[in-house]
Amino acid sequence: MRIAIGGDHRGLALKPLVIRLVEEAGHSYKDFGCYTEESVDYPDIAEKVAKAVVKGDFDRGILICGTGIGMCIAANKVKGIRAAQCYNVFTARRARQHNDAQICCLSGEEGKAHVPAIIEAFLNTDFEGDRHVQRLNKIRKIEGK
Repeated sequence: MRIAIGGDHRGLALKPLVIRLVEEAGHSYKDFGCYTEESVDYPDIAEKVAKAVVKGDFDRGILICGTGIGMCIAANKVKGIRAAQCYNVFTARRARQHNDAQICCLSGEEGKAHVPAIIEAFLNTDFEGDRHVQRLNKIRKIEGK
């Protein structure tokens, strides 16, 4: 898979681990920033990653900010994106199985202990389809797509 990765200054310390995990899993990636500890606005990075994913240039995305919440909110403003804040393996699996989420949003300030398992679950869990397709279609209708 092709993975779009982005983080703000609060996600900078976690991003190298995320990149390493993506590479070790055999996937390619592009880093959409940021690259220094200088304060940046997370919506700018979330928008770039989300638009690249919805356009089809990337299969999935991973966004990192202080809590994961801001990136998630911003990414979900891009029509066609389903971003989920994944704070454990269960939420990462469910985001994929039930919501066909394309973007996993992580907290850069909560620690690294659970991140490998979250990334593994998000990248390796398939969408279940079936009854969940009807629900996604309802989301698309809300979105006006």
